[in-house]
Amino acid sequence: MSGAKLDLQRIVVIGRTFEEYLRMFNLQREELAGRRILDCPAGVCSFTAAANQLGAEAIAADIAYCHSAEVLMEKGIKDIQHAMLQLGKVQQNFLWNEFKSIEELKQARTEALTASTLDRQQNEERYISAVLPQLPFADLSFELTLSAHFLFMYSDRLDYDFHLQSLQELMRVTSEEIRIFPLIDLSGRRYEEMDRLIEYIHTQGWNTEELKVSYEFQKGANTMLRLTRTRGMQSA
Repeated sequence: MSGAKLDLQRIVVIGRTFEEYLRMFNLQREELAGRRILDCPAGVCSFTAAANQLGAEAIAADIAYCHSAEVLMEKGIKDIQHAMLQLGKVQQNFLWNEFKSIEELKQARTEALTASTLDRQQNEERYISAVLPQLPFADLSFELTLSAHFLFMYSDRLDYDFHLQSLQELMRVTSEEIRIFPLIDLSGRRYEEMDRLIEYIHTQGWNTEELKVSYEFQKGANTMLRLTRTRGMQSA
């Protein structure tokens, strides 16, 4: 893609809804119950709140949790407004099937922020302050790890070593599978070191698949990377 891209020069506190997560990661509600799930980085997404209501043991990890839920809520409201103004300048970079208008998108982002804030206020233990590429969890703590809109998206600012170390850490804390969405940067290009990274992942006893999903808002952002640990390698 060419043309302008969304200005993210400042850190923004914006979350996706649970419904978006289901489609971004090809998940079904019924497969969540009873599973230990990590969302990292989770921001103010509503997945953790909703997944726990469905019987999962979901944990959210993010650098932003060094701040209180109330502070993030206040900042999130301002950041949503800021992002919607910026988005109005680059609407051509997005598909308006998921959301029919900027106002509808704003409502979804506000819904996610509100649900995340309320759940954190009531269940603070689910929200862990953490900064990739290091996580404060024991080996194989989670059966499923989800990572949305961070890895690969900022390849102009985060180099290969950062992505490698982050994947190593996600693999360390995950016993079964990892799903990462999307596989492009903010300009719509596939992460240029993806093949190299996949080769490394295979040497660590994991299989990989690049799968098309039913969710696409940013043009071209409709694939996820699914990593599954090879049987017999859980103690590796």
